[in-house]
Amino acid sequence: MVSPKTRAVLWARGAGRCYYCNTNLIGDFISGNENANFGFVAHIVARTPNGPRGDEVRSPQLDDKTSNLMLMCHQHHKLIDVDELANYPEQRLLDMKTEHEERVAIVTGITPDRASHVLRYGAKIGNYDSPVAFPRVRVAMLPKRFPYQNLSTGIQISGSVLTDGDEMFWITEPKNLERQFQQSVGELIASGEITHLSIFALGPIPLLVQLGALLGDIMPADVYQLCREPAGWRWAEDRGHIEFEVVRPITTAKNIALKLGISATINDDRINSVLGTDTAIWAINAKNPGNDVMRHEDDLVFFRRLLRTLNNDIKVLHGQGHTVHVFPAVPVSVAVEIGRVRMPKADLPLLIYDQMTAGASFAPRLTIS
Repeated sequence: MVSPKTRAVLWARGAGRCYYCNTNLIGDFISGNENANFGFVAHIVARTPNGPRGDEVRSPQLDDKTSNLMLMCHQHHKLIDVDELANYPEQRLLDMKTEHEERVAIVTGITPDRASHVLRYGAKIGNYDSPVAFPRVRVAMLPKRFPYQNLSTGIQISGSVLTDGDEMFWITEPKNLERQFQQSVGELIASGEITHLSIFALGPIPLLVQLGALLGDIMPADVYQLCREPAGWRWAEDRGHIEFEVVRPITTAKNIALKLGISATINDDRINSVLGTDTAIWAINAKNPGNDVMRHEDDLVFFRRLLRTLNNDIKVLHGQGHTVHVFPAVPVSVAVEIGRVRMPKADLPLLIYDQMTAGASFAPRLTIS
C-alpha cells in the first residue's frame, strides 16, 4: 500500500500533473481520495504479481517506492494498464517518468528574474486554435524563461473584412496596431512594469516590421519563430545553421534597395521592375533559403548583427535624405527584428514592400520612419 509520505513525495516530483499528458490533476493526492480527485498513483511494476507488469519478487518490494510510481489521470491510467498494456512495458514507463520529472525539476528551478511578459500578435489571436494562442506559445519559453504570472498580452487583427491585398487595409491596420500596442504594452514598458518580453508574432510581414519598430531594441526581448517541422514555437535542437551571404553595391545610385532573401530567393529583376535599373541593391541572403530555414536562436542573433552593420554601411555610402526600399522574403521572427534593429535617430527610413503570391510583383505597404 502506498503511504501518505510516498504520495507527497510523488506529488512534489510530478508537480501534480499527469506523467503522460501533463494535465493538471485536481485535488489532494496526500488525502488518498484518488477517485474523487480524478487522479491516480499508478504502479510501473504492479503491486501484485498478476497485475500489469507484475513480478513475483519485485512487486512487493517496489509497492511503496517512488521510483516505481507515476501520477496519472484516469484516461491514461486505464490506457497503460488495460487498453494498451502491451504497448507500455516497464522500460517505456520508466523513460516517461524520468523525462517528466526532469522537466519539472528544470521548471521549478527557474529563478524569479527569468520571468518574461508574453506578447502575442496575430490574426484570430483569441481563438484557441490559433498558432499564437497562449497555451501553444508558453511551452516554447521553457526552461530559459517562464510567463510572468502565467499571463500574456494579445494584439489582434479582427473585426475587419479587409485583407492585406486591400489598399485600405494598409491605412487602417498600422494605426490599429500602434493604438493597441500603446494601450496594452507601451504604457507598461514606459512605467517600468515590463522588464523583459517574449514575442510570438504571426501576420503580414510589413506589420511585423512595424511591431518590431514599436518595440525597439532597448527593451530586452526574445523573438520566437513558428516552425513547420516539428510544428511549434520552440527553437530546434538539431544541427545545421544558416549560411548568410551579404551583398554590397560598389557605387551609389538614385534608389536604395535592401533585399532580404531568407525564406526565398528574390531576383534583382523583380526589384528593378519596381524601382528602375538605377538602383543600388544591398542584400542579406540565405545560401539555402526555405520556409523553415530559421530554426536556431543564434541564427536570428547573427542576422541582427549583419543587418545592424548593413544599416550603418548604407547610411555611410549614400548619406542622409534617402529612403531604403526593403524587399523581404523572410521568416516572421526576422520581420520583427528588421524593425527592432533599426535605430530611429541614426538609420534611414524604411519603405517596406510586400507580395501577395510567390513570384508576384512587390507593392509598397508602409514606411518606418
